[in-house]
Amino acid sequence: VQLQASGGGLVQTGGSLRLSCVVSISTRDYYTIGWFRQVPGKEREGVSCISDSVGVTRYAESMKGRLTISRNNAKNTVYLQMNSLKPEDTAVYYCAARTIQSCSLYVTEYEYWGRGTQVTVSS
Repeated sequence: VQLQASGGGLVQTGGSLRLSCVVSISTRDYYTIGWFRQVPGKEREGVSCISDSVGVTRYAESMKGRLTISRNNAKNTVYLQMNSLKPEDTAVYYCAARTIQSCSLYVTEYEYWGRGTQVTVSS
C-alpha cells in the first residue's frame, strides 16, 4: 500500500488549503484513512479520519469546525479541507491507512504511511 499526500503550502492566517491523499489500492471497502500532523520536536498527532465505505468521520478537538474530510473512492483519494488556518496549524501533514474498518486518531493504530506535505501558516 502506498500513499501520497499533497496540497500543502504557505498560506496566511485565516486562509484555506485542501490536502489530498492518493492511495495505491482501492479505498472503497477495506481501509480507514487518517490525517496526522507533526511539528519538529513534538509527537505526531491525529487530525482527522474517515472510515471505510460507511464514511464515519472524526476530528481532533483542536481543529473541529475548521476541517472537512471526504473521500472519492473512484479516484482512490481522500481530501482534507482546512479552513480558518492559524499559525499553530503549521506542521508536516501525513496521511495513513489502516485495514481495520473504524476511525481512529491514534498514530500507533495505522499500518501504512505516506510522505508528508508541509503546511505553513504565516501570521
